[in-house]
Amino acid sequence: MAVTEKDLQELFEKMPSKVQKNRRKHILIKNGEIENPEIEANTRTIPGIITNRGCAYAGCKGVVLGPIKDMVHITHGPIGCAYYTWGTRRNKAKREDNIKNFINYSFSTDMQESDIVFGGEKKLTAMIDEVVEILQPKAITISATCPVGLIGDDINAVAREAQKRHGIQVLAFSCEGYKGVSQSAGHHIANNSFVEHVIGKGEQEEAPAKFSINLLGEYNIGGDGWEVERILKDIGYHVVSVMTGDGSWEQMRNAHVAELNLVQCHRSINYIAEKIETKYGTPWLKVNFVGIESTIKSLRDMALYFDDAELTARTEAVIAREVARVQPIIDQYAKLCQNKTAFCFVGGSRGHHFQGLFRELGIETILAGYEFAHRDDYEGRDIIPSIKPDADSKNIPDLHVEADPKRFRLKMSPEKLAELKQRIPLSDYPGMNVDMKEGHIIVDDLNHFETEEFIKLLKPDIFSSGIKDKYVVQKMGIPAKQLHSYDYSGPYAGFNGAVNFARDVSMGFASPTWNFITPPWKNSPALSGEMNEGGDK
Repeated sequence: MAVTEKDLQELFEKMPSKVQKNRRKHILIKNGEIENPEIEANTRTIPGIITNRGCAYAGCKGVVLGPIKDMVHITHGPIGCAYYTWGTRRNKAKREDNIKNFINYSFSTDMQESDIVFGGEKKLTAMIDEVVEILQPKAITISATCPVGLIGDDINAVAREAQKRHGIQVLAFSCEGYKGVSQSAGHHIANNSFVEHVIGKGEQEEAPAKFSINLLGEYNIGGDGWEVERILKDIGYHVVSVMTGDGSWEQMRNAHVAELNLVQCHRSINYIAEKIETKYGTPWLKVNFVGIESTIKSLRDMALYFDDAELTARTEAVIAREVARVQPIIDQYAKLCQNKTAFCFVGGSRGHHFQGLFRELGIETILAGYEFAHRDDYEGRDIIPSIKPDADSKNIPDLHVEADPKRFRLKMSPEKLAELKQRIPLSDYPGMNVDMKEGHIIVDDLNHFETEEFIKLLKPDIFSSGIKDKYVVQKMGIPAKQLHSYDYSGPYAGFNGAVNFARDVSMGFASPTWNFITPPWKNSPALSGEMNEGGDK
C-alpha cells in the first residue's frame, strides 16, 4: 500500500498546529518528479515528544570512545550515565600482544549531591590516580555529563595536570548531554579530539605493508568488525587501525600512514575522514559491508582504487568462494521472507545500509529514516555548502586543519583521483534518498506517535529500529529486529553476517508468537476525545 499526501495530512491533523508545522519538514514521500527534495534534519526534537534519540555524551563516550579497548574511559558524572554506556551496544574486543583490554570495565566518579554543590574536580583527580596505580593504562579519556557542565568543573585542567603527573595521555571531552540536538554532536566532539591529539602522533612514517587501510565507523557490534577484517585480510589488505570497534589507541596514533580510509558509518566518523584527507592526503571511500551485494560492491571499489592485478584477482576469488558458500543457505531462509515489507529506522547510516540486505531476502523497505542524521545523510554530500549552521551546531568548535608539512602525501595523481571519483564513491556519499523507491516514506527523527500511526496505516511485516521502541512494536503484533546492538545476535556484516541476519529475520516471521497478540487498534478504545487548542469551544 502506497501512502498518499492525503494520508499524511490526516496524520498531521492529529497533531497540535505547531507540531504539524515542524514535523511536515521531517517527513517525505519519495516522488521521482522532484529531484532530491529537501528534508529537515539535525534540529531539536519538540519538547514532550517521545524520541529515539540519545544525548551528546552517549554519542561521544558510548559510540566513539567506548569501543577503544586500551584506553580507560572515565565518566565524570552520576553513575547512571556510566551505566548507560557500559557495554549496551555490545562492542566486542579481545586482548592482543602488548595491547590491554579494559572494555569490560565501567569507570565513573559517581557524583553525589555533595559533589554537585562543592564540585567534583578533586574526586576526578583521585580517580585518575587510582586508575593509573591499579591498571597502568597508556591513555585515559574523561567524558563530561550534564551536571559537570552546569556546575563548571574544569575537566580539561584536571586532564592537563594528570598528564603531567603520570606521563600518559589524558584526554578530556566536553560532551555534556545537552550539547547538541542528538548523539551526533558527541560524535563530532570525539572526532575533533582524536584528529587533534591522537592520529598522527605515532612514530611510523611509511605504511607497514602494501594495501594498508583504516576502517572507520565500524564499532564491532556483535562482531561485525571481525567479520569485515576476516574478508579484508583474506584478500590481502593490511588494517592499520579500526575506529573504533576493537580499536586501539596505539594503532590509531599511526593511522596517518594508511593508503586509504574506508568509511562505514558516515554520520559518526566523516569528520575524521575529512580531516585526515586534508592533513595527510589520504582519500576516503564510502563502503557498506551490510548485505551480499553491498559487500561485493565495496570490495570491488577498493580493488579499483588500488588498481593492482593480483589484488583484483584475489578479490574476485574471495567473492566467488564466499558467495558459493553462503548463498544456498540464504536462499533457504529467503523462502520465508518473500513479498514482505519492512520499516527501517536506525541510527545515522544503518537505516540505509540494511535496506539492501532486506531486499536480498525479498523484503521491501517501505519506510526508512534516521535518528540523528544530518541533511547530507539523506540528500547526499553535495548539499553540505547549502546547510546553514544554527545555534546548536555552533556549540561544537570547528576544528581547522592544514596539510602536515612533513607527512602530507598524495596517494595518486590528481587526474587519476578525479577519474576514480566518477566511478566509485571517493570522498562522497550520495545519501539514502536516492535508493528509496517511488511512493515510499522517508522520516527524520521518527517519534512514538508517528511510529504507531504509520504501523496502523502500512502494516509492515517487520520493524527494524532500536532498543527504546522495539517492545512497543512487538506489542502491536509485529516482529522487531533490533539493529542498534542486535540484542544477543550478530555479526550482521559481511558474508557470514548476511547468513545470521537471514536466519534471525526468518525465525521472527516463523514464530507463532504473533498469532497470540492483538494490536491495540483492533480493540475499541477505552477513552475517546478530540483536541481543542486555545481554550473554549
